Amino acid sequence: MTDRKLLRAGHVISMDATVGDLPKGDVLIEDGRIVAVRPEISADAEVLDMSGRIVIPGFVDTHRHTWEASIRGVAPDATLDDYFVDILDTFAPLYTPEDVYAANLAGALECIDAGITTLVDWSHINNTPDHPDAAIQALGDSGIRAQYAYGSANTSLADYWFESKIAIPGDDVRRIRAKYFGSDDGLLTMALATRGPGFCLADVVTSEWALARELDLPITVHVAMGRLAGRFGMVEQLHGMGLLGSDTTYIHCCHLSEDEWRMVADSGGTVSIAPQVETQMGHGWPPVMKAVEHGLRPSLSIDVVTTVPGDMFTQIRAAFAAERARVNAECWQADVPVPETMLTARRMLECATVNGAHVAGLEHRTGSLTPGKRADVVALDATALNMTPVHDAAAAVTLCADVSNVETVIVDGEIRKRGGKLLADVARARRLVEESRDRLLAAKEAKRTA
Repeated sequence: MTDRKLLRAGHVISMDATVGDLPKGDVLIEDGRIVAVRPEISADAEVLDMSGRIVIPGFVDTHRHTWEASIRGVAPDATLDDYFVDILDTFAPLYTPEDVYAANLAGALECIDAGITTLVDWSHINNTPDHPDAAIQALGDSGIRAQYAYGSANTSLADYWFESKIAIPGDDVRRIRAKYFGSDDGLLTMALATRGPGFCLADVVTSEWALARELDLPITVHVAMGRLAGRFGMVEQLHGMGLLGSDTTYIHCCHLSEDEWRMVADSGGTVSIAPQVETQMGHGWPPVMKAVEHGLRPSLSIDVVTTVPGDMFTQIRAAFAAERARVNAECWQADVPVPETMLTARRMLECATVNGAHVAGLEHRTGSLTPGKRADVVALDATALNMTPVHDAAAAVTLCADVSNVETVIVDGEIRKRGGKLLADVARARRLVEESRDRLLAAKEAKRTA
């Protein structure tokens, strides 16, 4: 039997230039696919009244270490250097598969609750072969659309993060690819989360890139962030190794040289920016406009909830404010007028939706309310006092809304949040992640006193 849902009379921001914006429009979903977006649609369907709601594509988070949900907020004042020691060298080696499952389940549900329908799970927590299975099971149980990015283990900084001689285990990556991702058409897909030059020796880098390309997996790598990685010239090194390609996403990019920006653009690479982390932890200025100036389509990501909030509204505003602050400061210092900016509220919404789908390699499926795409849809309550009255719908989403306004979330045609409440066993997720927190804190104390 055909499953039809009709979202009726919402203010539709499609993020598709052909469809456009509809101040009062309908969205028809059939068997998980958007089949029509028009001012008015008549259909035999379950009707969801969107009056007073702004209807947008689901947000896309292109880089989140979801496994860290169990240790949310433990490093509120951390710099990037602190993070490496306090999180990767302290907590990460203690993680069991049960901890990974709990964190990924709670973290993915947190995403859905906040209107994030697609997640790139940068999972550098594969301490044993059971860890990736637990992470993938949790993503599947949550109902989110996700790209699972298989990363390294985290047994110690010395072994895995500074001129590492240890490559991601190819046999286990092949196992995971064959077991869970025989097709790239499902709600869950796969990538390889690599560390790159500077963090790894050259032969490790080449072996990991070769593994990804052998298995036809997208590659995602952190580059040019903070005092350390900013000096590695990682993109230039990859260029010298002949490894740059359109299959690679570069995260942060705060200290890329002009030559490196051109290399990324010329190779067809993509960019993920985590503005709140970058400004707060000292990575550098979020390079949203730098990416745009080089013809790239930057996306946004959360990165680590150990230190920053896990919602996309925060990232949108952090990027918007940081770029304005950077330009203002430079102009004031030079005593010249501040130019008209190309970084608009509308562009920030593009970064959080359709650009994110592009970066995750999923633009053919999601990122805009386009007939033919899968139905990943979010409705925001624009009658709430923090959003009403609406003058500019895109600005209302990017500069006024927060998680409390996320009323309805649909992922692949399935309603995952309705009436402001997740349709999931939230009590179980909370219990598991709190038990994980207690277990990790006890293990940390036992290690300290041993």
